[in-house]
Amino acid sequence: MEFKINASSPVISVKPIVLSAPGRGEDLRVRVSAPTTGRNLPIIVFSHGSGSSLEGYGPLVDFWAAHGFVVIQPTHLDSRTVGLPKDDPRTPRIWRFRVEDMKLILDQLDLLESSVPGLSGRLDRSRIATAGHSFGGQTAGNLLGLRVLNPETKKEEDLADSRIKAGVLLATAGQGGDSLTAFAAENMPHLNVSFAHMTTPTLVVAGDQDNIPQKYQLTVRGPEWMTDPYFFSPGAESLLTLFGAEHLLGGISGYEVKETTDENPERVALIQRVTWAYLRQALDIEHASWSVVQKTLSESANPIGRIESK
Repeated sequence: MEFKINASSPVISVKPIVLSAPGRGEDLRVRVSAPTTGRNLPIIVFSHGSGSSLEGYGPLVDFWAAHGFVVIQPTHLDSRTVGLPKDDPRTPRIWRFRVEDMKLILDQLDLLESSVPGLSGRLDRSRIATAGHSFGGQTAGNLLGLRVLNPETKKEEDLADSRIKAGVLLATAGQGGDSLTAFAAENMPHLNVSFAHMTTPTLVVAGDQDNIPQKYQLTVRGPEWMTDPYFFSPGAESLLTLFGAEHLLGGISGYEVKETTDENPERVALIQRVTWAYLRQALDIEHASWSVVQKTLSESANPIGRIESK
């Protein structure tokens, strides 16, 4: 399946860039990937799934950067590379630290820009998007307006950030409450979320065979749980459902990594192009590619997914 797309550029990637993070327990390590050519470059701040790091998600990050985006990736405290003990006092607030990591990046764009050779003066700070996979989807969602029922205060936390203009949520958890197992309600209360205030334009991506939430006793529902961010968010404009896709959506977390249970390069290529086209439309860069993506997929004789929009 071929979509019209701009020519790729060589990519420069710098890691780790260290941001001072008082109160976090340790500094925040960040990776920035950018095309070597072009100006007025839009930005994607990407939140990894549980246990991953700034090293992950090459199939998405490399594609986005080669096609005109500056991609910024933090390593959150739950990363296996950090090795935080389960009894660490920060553990119950990992979800909140993750959001604070993303906001710190937005606060420190000057430092990040100056740390990458040749990047100075080339960012378009009026066009910033966020994206995330799995736990990272909830993290990105907080910036888009998703609210977590704070386990400590029993109040919804409004952590939306007006600097974020669009989002992509990949294999992201759905509603809490009755949708959660007793185990999840007790051990992962941050999964009690509300999408009612998530008004920022967003694309939701879900696999129709994603059984990871059930496997890890997060929800009493099936793969459709991961479509909740689309159906219950006023800002979620479109949903890409991938046929046969499991939690890693064909292999977005890395190149041929062992955690991928549904290795499928064609599926990953579709996600690359659909997310790229959507963000260019949502950030008002150009709209034609998004229309072509939707038309091409709907007219395919053997589609591997479908796009629906509100």
